[in-house]
Amino acid sequence: MTTKTAEIRSDIAFSTPDRIVVRGKSLPDEILGKMNLGDFAYLQLTGKTATPEQSRMFNAVLITLVEHGITPSAIAARMTYAGAPESLQAAVAAGLCGLGTVFVGTTEGAAKMLYEAFDGAGDNPDLHALAMKTVAAFRERKQIIPGLGHPVHKPIDPRTPRLFAIAAENGMAGKYVQLIQLIQQEAERASGKVLPINATGALGAICCEFGFPWKIVRGFGVMARAIGLVGHILEESENPISYQLWHEIEDRASAHLRG
Repeated sequence: MTTKTAEIRSDIAFSTPDRIVVRGKSLPDEILGKMNLGDFAYLQLTGKTATPEQSRMFNAVLITLVEHGITPSAIAARMTYAGAPESLQAAVAAGLCGLGTVFVGTTEGAAKMLYEAFDGAGDNPDLHALAMKTVAAFRERKQIIPGLGHPVHKPIDPRTPRLFAIAAENGMAGKYVQLIQLIQQEAERASGKVLPINATGALGAICCEFGFPWKIVRGFGVMARAIGLVGHILEESENPISYQLWHEIEDRASAHLRG
C-alpha cells in the first residue's frame, strides 16, 4: 500500500539561472525601477498590482509605523547593537520582538475586533448598535479596547485624522472606518475618559477595508518598524547613546542601595 504524498506548493515566486519571477512578474524587467517598495509589498501579499488608490493608501499604512522616536523597540535594538555590533540583524530582531498588544501590534487586535463585530450581523447592520455591543463586551471582560487611547498623543493622535482623510480620498473609508469611529465615541461615553483612536486603530480599520486577514495585519507594523530600527542602528553606530542610557538607569535604579 502506497501513501500519497501531500503536494508542496507555493504560488509566490521561483528562480532559475537567468530568471526571477515574483507573482508572475519578472523581477528585473517588470518590477525593478517600476514599483516602489509599498507596491511591491502589496504584490507580494496579494498577488495583485495595486490600483493608484490602493497604492496611495497602502504606502501610507506602511509609512505610518516606521518611526515614533526613542520607543521601547528602538531602545531594545540600540542596546542589543551595543552588545553585539557584529549582528545588526539581531538588533533589529530584538526591537521587533516587542511589537505586541501594547505597541504596534494592536493593529491586529483592532482588525480582529472589527471583523468579529460584523460577523453574523447581516448585510446592513446598525453600526451604532454594533459599537455599543462591542464596547459593552470589552467592558464586561475588563479588557482594553484595541486601537483606542495613547500614552503621548492626547486628545488626538495626529496620524489618525490624516489616515482617515487619505482613506476617504481613495474610496477606502467604508464600514470598518465608520465602526471604529463609533466605537471610540461609545467608549468615551461609557468610560468618561478621552480615548482617541490611535494610529494602530486607524490602520486596523483600513486594513479591514483592504480585506486583509486580521492575523497578518501585525506584519505590516513589523515591516514598517524594521525600516525605522535600521535607521536607529545606523545612528547608534555613529552617535551612540546606549552606554549613557545604561549607566544613567543603573545609577538611578541602584541609588538607594548606595546609601
